[in-house]
Amino acid sequence: MFDALIDPWREPILREALLEVVFVGLACGALGVWVVLLGRAYSAESLAHGMFPGLVVAALLGVPLALGGAVGLVLAAAAIAAAARLRTLGADNAVAVVITTMLGVGTLLALSADSPPGLQNLLFGDVLATSPGSLALAGGLAAVALIGSWLAYPYLLTYGFDPVAARSLGVRTRGAEAALAVLLTAAVLVGVQALGNLLVVAALIAPAVAARAFTRRVPSLIAGACGLGVACGVGGLYLSYYADVAAGAAIAGLLVATAAVATGYRRGMAREASRAIHSIRS
Repeated sequence: MFDALIDPWREPILREALLEVVFVGLACGALGVWVVLLGRAYSAESLAHGMFPGLVVAALLGVPLALGGAVGLVLAAAAIAAAARLRTLGADNAVAVVITTMLGVGTLLALSADSPPGLQNLLFGDVLATSPGSLALAGGLAAVALIGSWLAYPYLLTYGFDPVAARSLGVRTRGAEAALAVLLTAAVLVGVQALGNLLVVAALIAPAVAARAFTRRVPSLIAGACGLGVACGVGGLYLSYYADVAAGAAIAGLLVATAAVATGYRRGMAREASRAIHSIRS
């Protein structure tokens, strides 16, 4: 039994992957709580898809992915602003059209026959293809996400629970939204390196959803989401090693399964409590 637990970590590539999934679990777990509490799941997905062409171009040019992702987001924001001015389209439709177009353009570039091999990993991720440079970048971005979320905690908490009262307390709503967007960008970039553009949303949403089934306190939610994110990352690596499946898909599958089980457990407990109350009253 002990050998089964230790065997995967005798491989240097898996030790590097372990460090990568720890960064992803911590960064995405912490920011995912705010995504869930503030109802920003669609915004998080749009953020990931909007930066995708920039990530692909950055990989083609050999420049840092963070730079490409930032440029991609700026272009996506400008395109959304321009499209929203069309009265026949509307703001929500403009976001959907632009983000879908950005994802399509990025996919075409990544899967083109002329593109070098490995670019498709930006779509589905390859946590086993880490390098010292990518680990350093992931660690730096994870530190930005964690330290930034800790510093912004009181402002995000006030804004999240009562945006109207937040203004009277001196919390600028635009500032809170901008801070969340910057921190979320850092977390998404950490996750994209390991899980790819299509699976990173699972690392953001699923741990927070699962943790919310057991606690309502925000500090406990953040700690639980980070812990579950890291645990599912490690479990996914074990599953990949012993079942010979793609590591990114295994991690995302465990994340979604954990959220589903936790949600089912919460609903079951709620039904039991309702029945108990009903029996007492009757």
